[in-house]
Amino acid sequence: MTPRQVRRSAIAAGVVFAAVPAAWLLARKAPGAAESSLVAIVKRGDFHVTVTTSGELRAQKFVQITGPANAQQAQIYQMKIASIVPEGTTVKEGDVVAELDRSSAATKVAEVTLAVQKAQAVWQQAMLDSTLNLSKAREEIRGMELALEEKKLAKDQTRYEAPTIQRQAEIDLEKAQRALAQGKVDYKTKTEQARAKMQEVGADLERQQNMLKAVQDVMNGFTIKAPAAGMVIYVKEWNGRKRTSGSQVSAWDPSVATLPDLTAMESVTYVNEIDVRKVAVGQPVTITLDADPSKHLTGKVTAVANMGEQRPNSDAKVFEVKVAVEHPDTTLRPGMTTGNMIETGHAEKVLSVSLEALGADHGTPFVYRQSGGSVTRQEVATGLVNDDAVVILRGLKEGDHVLLTPPKNGESLPLVRLPGAPAPPPAAGSDTARKVTIPTQKS
Repeated sequence: MTPRQVRRSAIAAGVVFAAVPAAWLLARKAPGAAESSLVAIVKRGDFHVTVTTSGELRAQKFVQITGPANAQQAQIYQMKIASIVPEGTTVKEGDVVAELDRSSAATKVAEVTLAVQKAQAVWQQAMLDSTLNLSKAREEIRGMELALEEKKLAKDQTRYEAPTIQRQAEIDLEKAQRALAQGKVDYKTKTEQARAKMQEVGADLERQQNMLKAVQDVMNGFTIKAPAAGMVIYVKEWNGRKRTSGSQVSAWDPSVATLPDLTAMESVTYVNEIDVRKVAVGQPVTITLDADPSKHLTGKVTAVANMGEQRPNSDAKVFEVKVAVEHPDTTLRPGMTTGNMIETGHAEKVLSVSLEALGADHGTPFVYRQSGGSVTRQEVATGLVNDDAVVILRGLKEGDHVLLTPPKNGESLPLVRLPGAPAPPPAAGSDTARKVTIPTQKS
């Protein structure tokens, strides 16, 4: 080989080794190994366990801008937004925010107006009938009084008549007296009947009139005004879409928009059911903004839902988690997409190694430790685990080299036990399959 070729080979080798990260080295071929394996170096430092999710900013406190509150009473259950101010508009108290379509309410007004007219006609007819019936009853009583007076005169004229004629006159007088008494009782009953009838038709008329007033009040509320000053933010429906022009507003959920308090913000995110067991109230969170990746905010978990839910376009169950922003600024706006890195575990100045280096022998965690030209299968005691690495409590020291892939003869190497460790359970039958178990995380 010429001197020029030697220099080229040296330069090429330098480029290759410069491209390999310092934490990864090409191990020497161990005795009995057919090929080289990548190794990782055991490091000491702070260890963090995090759950990373995306979320959305919203205000912790806000004022609701709603449509008519008594729409259900007026039997107007669906209303359509005809127009609404652009999202982000700053309004003053009393400013018009939105207009609702009046066509459905106009139909209801016409329907109820007709019902009121019918109720008024029924009430008028009942009043006339009652007046006529009571007038007839009074005339009948007057006739009975006159008949009674005639019977009295007839009885007086029979004082010199035969006893039978006198007795007949007395009977006629008694009949007239009883008829008059019965007539007065009947008149009182008819009066009560007329009063009950008028109360019935009057109640129906009042009900229809109240319905008409309720519908008219709802129509007056179709012009929606801001209850306070602030920035208009659209509300979201169950499917995540925002309510805007053309959206439906129901009588049970009349919210159209909100006026958020921008001084207290939170990020609402959803954590899958696998990771939610790690998340707890009070854990610190690092928040980033998609709109400004250079900005990093701090926050804390304030609430973790107890019940999972199925989100749109997702097959897995997720749990809602609220993260309060500790120091919000004026650039934050509701609806901004956030990245939330929730720190679920932390340890200072501990040994850790890549998770790929960890294996298990019948539940006993171990690594392949390389020392010089030899490889040993070393039992280790583990601690916290994150997506990339695991904390080593015992069995390794800082700077040790461990293989990331098992050597060819790895399963035949004896397991070097930790001092005081119990003996491993015997293998079941002749099953020699290698199991790799990820240690349970400790918070």
